[in-house]
Amino acid sequence: MQGDAQWLQVESLDLEGQGVAHRSDGKVVFIEGALPGERVQVSVSRRKNQWEQGTLSALQRESSQRVVPGCPHFGLHAQACGGCKMQHLQPAAQVAAKQRVLEDNLRHLAKVVPQQVMRPIQGPAWGYRLRARLSVRHVAKKGTVLVGFHERKSRYVADMTQCPVLPARVSALLPALRELIGSMAARDRVPQIELAMGDSVCALVLRHLDPLSDADLSRLRRFGAAQQVQWWLQPAGPDSATPLDDGGQALSYRLPEFDLTLLFRPTDFTQVNLAINRVLVARAVRLLDPQRDERVIDWFCGLGNFTLALARRAASVLGIEGSEALVQRARSNALLNGLDGRATFAIRNLFELSAADLSALPPAQRWLIDPPREGAFGLVKALADLAQGAVPSWQPPQRIVYVSCNPATLARDAGLLVHQAGYVCAAAGVVDMFPHTAHVESIAVFDRR
Repeated sequence: MQGDAQWLQVESLDLEGQGVAHRSDGKVVFIEGALPGERVQVSVSRRKNQWEQGTLSALQRESSQRVVPGCPHFGLHAQACGGCKMQHLQPAAQVAAKQRVLEDNLRHLAKVVPQQVMRPIQGPAWGYRLRARLSVRHVAKKGTVLVGFHERKSRYVADMTQCPVLPARVSALLPALRELIGSMAARDRVPQIELAMGDSVCALVLRHLDPLSDADLSRLRRFGAAQQVQWWLQPAGPDSATPLDDGGQALSYRLPEFDLTLLFRPTDFTQVNLAINRVLVARAVRLLDPQRDERVIDWFCGLGNFTLALARRAASVLGIEGSEALVQRARSNALLNGLDGRATFAIRNLFELSAADLSALPPAQRWLIDPPREGAFGLVKALADLAQGAVPSWQPPQRIVYVSCNPATLARDAGLLVHQAGYVCAAAGVVDMFPHTAHVESIAVFDRR
């Protein structure tokens, strides 16, 4: 559908990085590729009673913060890579937009205004992505194999030969990976390659739907030796992943400020951006400020990313996680770093916690919460019930640091903490974990009134 010729003034960016404008009749228009302050026309692709959505078609007044995208595969056309949405916006302005998204969610969804807006955590804008799930597709009609992210709003794989948000050595591997998969007998049965990089090891996990032939295994070994990558094979779910050959160096990353080394499997959850993760862990520990005689609980602890750093400062830390495999990894990491006496771990379904479950745990003066996108509603609701007197003798934590990867669920949980559990939002700020995307990571501090 074609939009009309009306010029629109772009007012802001939404959660998806789209420009937001209003027509003269008040209808909201979401415009891909448009930036705040610009005067644009739009090619409309969707129309509803209250809103429209489309793509920038003409630009009369350009934002001073518009920049030339750093990747040739970024764009507004249908075949463009959909991995990034904001390369046309200057990186510092991207962060400012994400800060506004965070504050708007807290204000409008939770009626919460932080007492302090913290300085954003920022890092390199390119070559930062040490984890990625690359789709693979053999296009027989064209005699080629595609390896990369999906096209914009499509299930098709973008025709990519480089990716500047990946480390340079991995970006340079894309053409070679296409050639490798194209040479394999199993090229039609390989849907995905997952990248996982540590400080010194680059692992590639090959998802394959049928057993691989000896010839294909030999091709992988030759490629791995030539390119210095470690192959893992995944015939089924993530737990089925095993190294192609035994004896390789384990994946790991360092948290040097806390003298920690954490081991992980390539299918374990770790942060995409390890440089930002180091700063984030340090800030979280500093904000939580555990004392030498205090107990801390780290909720959704994973493989111990925050738990072990906190254990360097507190009397003891209890890490609680829903995944048995990650708890086992966390215990191994505690032992590796000499913290098995100060960091302990437990398995719980953190989405079905009750006030009784919570009150049965030893009291802790400080909590760290780092949930997935779904947030921590069950945990926060149980805390609110206890704070309102469900168990009169229960002692709530005096400070909570909440690390979020979804501002909407953070706002929902913040509303419970502030309006029902007796906390104030002392501070909040964004963490630019995913530059050039609309993903908003953040950190917030809640103090008991």
